[in-house]
Amino acid sequence: MAPTSETLTAERILEATEEVLRRHGPAKATVVDVARALGVSHGSVYRHFRTKAALREAVTKRWLDRTSEALAGIAADSGRAPEARLRDWLAALFEAKRRKAGDDPELFATYMVLTGESGTAVGEHIADLTGQLTAIVAAGVADGSFAAPDPAAAARAVFQATGRFHDPGYFREWELPGADDDFTAVTDLLLQGLRRV
Repeated sequence: MAPTSETLTAERILEATEEVLRRHGPAKATVVDVARALGVSHGSVYRHFRTKAALREAVTKRWLDRTSEALAGIAADSGRAPEARLRDWLAALFEAKRRKAGDDPELFATYMVLTGESGTAVGEHIADLTGQLTAIVAAGVADGSFAAPDPAAAARAVFQATGRFHDPGYFREWELPGADDDFTAVTDLLLQGLRRV
C-alpha cells in the first residue's frame, strides 16, 4: 500500500466511503475497499471507526446532515415571517430530497439501504428536522400568526402530513406530473390550519 502524504481524517474516510459505496453498492463495499481508495491499511480506517457498522452509520449521518444544515438557515431566519419560513422550509426539504434521488440514483439507492440499517442516524435526523419546524411554529405562535397550543406537536403533525414529499419511500412519486401542485395544496392546507383565526 502506497503511503499517503495527506493526513488521514474521519472526513477523508467518509468521502472515500461515499465513493466506494457509489462504485460497489452497500452489499459489496468493504472497509478494505475504503482503505485501498485512501492508500492506507484497513487498520488505519478502524482507528477512526471501530467497526464497519460504525463507518456506515457515520456516512449515513453525514448524508442526512447535509439536508439538516441546508434547512437550518431557513428555520433560524427570524427576519422573515414564520409562515414564509415554514413554506420555504418545506419547499427546500422537498427539493433537497428530490435532488438527492434524481442527481445520483445509485448513491440514493445505496443510502436507502444504509438508512434502513441505521442505528440512530435516522432518528436523530428526524428529531433535528422536527426541532427546526418546532422553532418556526413557536415563532408563529409568539408573533400571533399561528394558533398552536403545542408547537412541538404541531411541528410533528406538519412533518408527518408532508411525508409524501420528503420520505425516501415515496421518491418515485416526486417527479410525477402534478407532484408540485400536490405539494402546494398540502402546504396551503397546513398553513391555513395553523393560522390564528
